[in-house]
Amino acid sequence: MRLALLMAILISILLPARLQAEPAGDESRPVLIELFTSEGCSSCPPADSWLQQLDRRQPVSGARLIVLSEHVDYWDYQGWRDPYSSSQLTARQAGYVRALSLGAAATPQFIIDGATGFNGAAQQMLEVLRRAAAAAKLRVQIVSARVDPNNRALLRAHVVIDATGSTRDADVYAAIALEHAESHVAGGENSGRQLTHVAVVESLSRLGTVVRGGAFDRDVEIKLKPAQLAGGFRLVVFVQQPGPGPVVGAAQQALVMSGG
Repeated sequence: MRLALLMAILISILLPARLQAEPAGDESRPVLIELFTSEGCSSCPPADSWLQQLDRRQPVSGARLIVLSEHVDYWDYQGWRDPYSSSQLTARQAGYVRALSLGAAATPQFIIDGATGFNGAAQQMLEVLRRAAAAAKLRVQIVSARVDPNNRALLRAHVVIDATGSTRDADVYAAIALEHAESHVAGGENSGRQLTHVAVVESLSRLGTVVRGGAFDRDVEIKLKPAQLAGGFRLVVFVQQPGPGPVVGAAQQALVMSGG
């Protein structure tokens, strides 16, 4: 965990000085940032804060940063059970460790566009994000998305993906993420701290496959957890080559649960 701790210290030092807002613009390219984190890890709160700043300020010109906070469960046995942790997300991180030859899972750990594992300083990450924004991406559209008025546990959406020019088949995923989450930690390494998070993944599901050179154009249904999502949530749809491999397209839409 020493490398993760060093990253956390560097982020906390560099964040105020280095991060300046640069409007993304309508023609910006999506870059997916996954943060593997845990409320049981004392090195994670600075990285959680950094993710929130990236989401809010959008500091990379030409990029539309789409963030996901993915809470792993291997810290849950050291004094605090992270209420947002998931064995599925732990397995997702393990897949990246294998595919990207990262050596071992650690928290905090950023994965940029499914292709780059990052545990370095803030300014270096901005350079990685700029390079990711320069890469060509498939166009992903969430044409419509709404909570079913007759069933608040169901999200109905229409997703369109143009894979013209792609050279490989790819998987289409949908993540449901809490807009905002907060915990008062009562045990473990962060005992006594009030922690906040953005875009906390509540569910991650595979919607299907988009074939190379083809298109994905379909209605989808995604199960929701109404009680957890009452404060607002995001639908993030992304296209990822198997492996897990590079993320080659992404889009997001913010939603709120309807009243009643």
